Amino acid sequence: MQIIDRIYIDGAFVTPHGSEMFDLFNPATEQVIGRVRLADAQDARDAIAAAKRAFPAFSRTSPRERIDMLKRLHEAVVAKEDQLYEAITEEYGAPVSRGRWMARHASAVLLEAAKVLQDYAFTRRAGSAEVVMQPLGVAGLITPWNSDAGFICGKLAAALAAGCTAVIKPSEMSAIQTRIVSEALHEAGLPAGVFNIVTGRGDTVGAEISSHPDVAKLSFTGSTAVGKTILRAAADTLKRVTLELGGKSPVIVLDDADFDNAVPLAIQAGFMNSGQACIAGTRILVPRQRLAEFETRAREEVARSQSGDPRDPQTTVGPMVSQKQWERVQRYIRIGIDEGARLIAGGEGRPDGVEAGWFVRPTVFSDVTNDMTIAREEIFGPVLSIIGYGDIDEAVTIANDTSYGLQAYVLSRDTQRAHEVASLIEAGRVLVNTLAHEPAAPFGGFKQSGIGREYGTFGLEAFLEPKSVLGVF
Repeated sequence: MQIIDRIYIDGAFVTPHGSEMFDLFNPATEQVIGRVRLADAQDARDAIAAAKRAFPAFSRTSPRERIDMLKRLHEAVVAKEDQLYEAITEEYGAPVSRGRWMARHASAVLLEAAKVLQDYAFTRRAGSAEVVMQPLGVAGLITPWNSDAGFICGKLAAALAAGCTAVIKPSEMSAIQTRIVSEALHEAGLPAGVFNIVTGRGDTVGAEISSHPDVAKLSFTGSTAVGKTILRAAADTLKRVTLELGGKSPVIVLDDADFDNAVPLAIQAGFMNSGQACIAGTRILVPRQRLAEFETRAREEVARSQSGDPRDPQTTVGPMVSQKQWERVQRYIRIGIDEGARLIAGGEGRPDGVEAGWFVRPTVFSDVTNDMTIAREEIFGPVLSIIGYGDIDEAVTIANDTSYGLQAYVLSRDTQRAHEVASLIEAGRVLVNTLAHEPAAPFGGFKQSGIGREYGTFGLEAFLEPKSVLGVF
């Protein structure tokens, strides 16, 4: 059993002021695999103070110096890839292929930020004025459990590239992954206080970071409900805020789609990261005249989607992260049944032959209408809803009839037609015939899926403020 009793403040691993111990579980076995000592509000204040002290000197470093730092951080995280992969598998339960991608993604985002910084103009002309893009100050970075290392490194990379110092609050449920990432980042040898990592609860550490007057910028990834709380807390000091929140992403299958390609893509879009993804395509919109054919293909595809041991290469859906999350998903499956949706795959309980672990049967409903609870609310598990539509106008109306707008998918043989449909969708990203990620493209949501953007130039500028200097030059 691992005991994690250190946090990272001012360039050193220190014992938290907080004393609460929190159990860490292997979600595939339900066994306790570690305990973490949680930071408290005092620890958050200490971390913020360290970041504030480090900011004046760090903000004046050159882009070249920060590029070198980001490259050192990248190399340090790459060196821990195997160790991080093991932690992702054991502590989070990601299947083999997903876990390896997550481990590599954590280092890749640091290198991508360095690439953006290489060509970025911090000073530019606007008429007679000189405009300088200036780092905001101390950044509070609050990250979720469904891609712990990737979110820590991604948010930190953007903050450092901009010249901000940072205080990071990762999820307490991912403390083993956080420890490995913290050790890697420390080994890169950045100046003390430039980044600080305090693992604690949202209602203590997160609340302190969100409200503290010395934090100039907040970047949060998580639920819409918590995002609204953070936004309210930030309002008193008018912090700059980036929120990447929930989603209920539509997958629009056009009537000319090749089901040999479209059905696997649609199911993979919904079941990615074991369904624990804000970008999961959980509403599949299918032409009514092809609905029966799609259902048959979907059953076949789901039958090939194995939910079980994350170390089995055949597994595509791992366990839910916690018993609470498992119970949440089970509740939504029951709601779907009670509201009259028709199960075509999966259902309540664990998969056949699975006796332990927070595993969910990969589940697909049909005869779903867009006003049903399972079509409105984010489930955060492998539960998909098939919704029939008549024509493109109706499909677009259904797709946009949601309080969310994070991501969407359009599947069609005719790419031009698919792009025309994509232009009508209210979402921060629309993927046409692909599930690929583009790190240079902005990522974020419309409506209640968030505020602001991450990745690429847009992600860098989220940590910068333009300052105009007028006069004779």
